[in-house]
Amino acid sequence: MIVVPVKEGENIERSLKKFKRKFERTGVVKELRRRQQFDKPSIVNRLKKEHAVYVLKLQEVED
Repeated sequence: MIVVPVKEGENIERSLKKFKRKFERTGVVKELRRRQQFDKPSIVNRLKKEHAVYVLKLQEVED
C-alpha cells in the first residue's frame, strides 16, 4: 500500500504528483501489461540476451 503523507497547507496537486511517482516506481502497471500476454521461455531468454548485449555496448561506449 502506498502512503503519501500530506503536510498541513501543502498543495494537493503536489501530493498527487508524489503519489503518481511512487506508484510508477512500484512497477505495478508494467507488471500488469507484461502478464496480459504469454511469452514463450525461448523468446524471453532471447530478449534477455539482447538486452545484456545492449547494456554491454552502452558500458563500452562510456569507458
